[in-house]
Amino acid sequence: MHGGVEGNRSIAKPPDGGWGWVIVFASFMIHVIADGVAYTFGIFFVELSDDQQWKKSATSWIASIMAGVTYGSGPLAGAFVNKWGCRPVSIVGSILAAFGFAISYFAQNVIYLYISIGLIGGFGLGLIYLPAIVSVTCYFEKRRAFATGIAVCGSGVGTFIFAPLMELLIREYGWRGALLITAGILLQCVGFSLLFKPLPEPRPQTPPSSPISLFRSSSSKNTLQHSPTSPNNFLPLAGITPRDSCSNEPLLSPPLVLTNTQINENLLEVKPDSLVMSASHPILPLGTPHHHPPIRRHSFKGSGSVCFSSAQLITNRKDIFYSGSLANIPSSIPEVILEDEVKPNVKSHTCCECPVELKGAFKRMMDFSILKNPVFLFFAVSNFFTCIGYNVPYIYIADMAIGGKIDKLSSGFLLSIIGISNTLSRVILGYLSDKPFVNRLILYNSALTVSGIATGLVSHFPTEIIWLRFYAVTFGVTIGVYVSLTSVILVDLLGLEKLTNAFGLLLLFQGIATLIGPPIVGQLFDEYHDYRYGFWLAGGMMGLSGLMLFFIPLITPKVIQKKGTNTP
Repeated sequence: MHGGVEGNRSIAKPPDGGWGWVIVFASFMIHVIADGVAYTFGIFFVELSDDQQWKKSATSWIASIMAGVTYGSGPLAGAFVNKWGCRPVSIVGSILAAFGFAISYFAQNVIYLYISIGLIGGFGLGLIYLPAIVSVTCYFEKRRAFATGIAVCGSGVGTFIFAPLMELLIREYGWRGALLITAGILLQCVGFSLLFKPLPEPRPQTPPSSPISLFRSSSSKNTLQHSPTSPNNFLPLAGITPRDSCSNEPLLSPPLVLTNTQINENLLEVKPDSLVMSASHPILPLGTPHHHPPIRRHSFKGSGSVCFSSAQLITNRKDIFYSGSLANIPSSIPEVILEDEVKPNVKSHTCCECPVELKGAFKRMMDFSILKNPVFLFFAVSNFFTCIGYNVPYIYIADMAIGGKIDKLSSGFLLSIIGISNTLSRVILGYLSDKPFVNRLILYNSALTVSGIATGLVSHFPTEIIWLRFYAVTFGVTIGVYVSLTSVILVDLLGLEKLTNAFGLLLLFQGIATLIGPPIVGQLFDEYHDYRYGFWLAGGMMGLSGLMLFFIPLITPKVIQKKGTNTP
């Protein structure tokens, strides 16, 4: 793949197929296993609280810590992916999650399970979750919505399959044996993670007449030359890829670092109507500076050769967390990557790796300055309220049904109904959300509102299996909209430029909310021996999260339309 002429290379065009479909399959299966285990832990909750006579609030902390750590570790997982790539991070996460569940076999108290399943298992699942999404978005552009839709449908399928499976395992082997078998199932994610092959990087020849050829380079094959007039003042530009100056192996699309002199003398003199900056994106018309932020000058101190990490750009791509089709986003046109976003490693005498990529990705995802944006802050608070109640049905619905004298098999099957409804919702409503006549923000808000109302009301019918099943369908359908459209709505509200930062902080908000929500509901049950108060709280938070977003257009400069984005 690396043969051909020496010189500049453009970022590889996502194939929108080929090996990408293998990665979609691998991601789908990982979602089946990882989310299937996580979302059906409510069945273990019933068995643990009954067998060990632990309080509901104490037992619920196991699942809450697991979910909170899974979400909260998102920014750190993103930094690891930026440093080492999707495949090794997902493999390590699979082994770690399996290890956490396996050692739970020896648990003698609930604190032990907080650590083994909550912390260790949750962190492992966090390292699996992000690469499973990112690996798909790397391979797809025009078909991204379809590909990611198939991949994340594994979550609902897994919930559908694992609910009766966990019931069977617990009945046959007890909760300890079932946890040990679950660890073995989680270990299968290693095999699927091995399929996350990095996108190959072709090296197309740059025509002499191309504007890219205006950029100066030395007669040396792949070494970047500094301008004699400005040796330490650099600006990186996306889409131009040198080889690692410390190795003969080409790297994964690092940007070419150009001096300010070269930018001023050459780039600004380009006359053609357009400049192709990356093979994986549309053409960037000249004379439309609003498509990219103004070039900022940064001083890059140091001597020696400039080297780049092979995985450095994975989470620096502004569209990496976007699950929709890029063809519908005008702002998806590639931009000049700023030096503070993608920093090369400075090697003075050796080629030892420096963790600049890890620090850069973490800083990019955890930039708290975005909290000054009232639209994001409003959306983040709404998401926090949503996640207060998000995990409550998954953990407590089976236990509430059993308390209503419904048999364990039928009670556990409620989770399966949620799972299959969730899958169908992601496919159907995900498809509709891409149509011109559908306002995505209204769809998103309405789904959260309906989900909250239904969650609050279901606690009044714990003995009615028909109503419980109806609720399971309603919750599965509406929560599927929430999961599918979150990143899409973020882009609609904030623009593609801020997606990575917004998504990273949103994971932190979600992690905190999912950590504290279920234990509060458990505490209310311990106090009043009734799930109504807890489900009222969960439903109220979710309903409020949807209702408050109807006021978003009053905050934004203009009403957010289905495909509109407000460029920051």
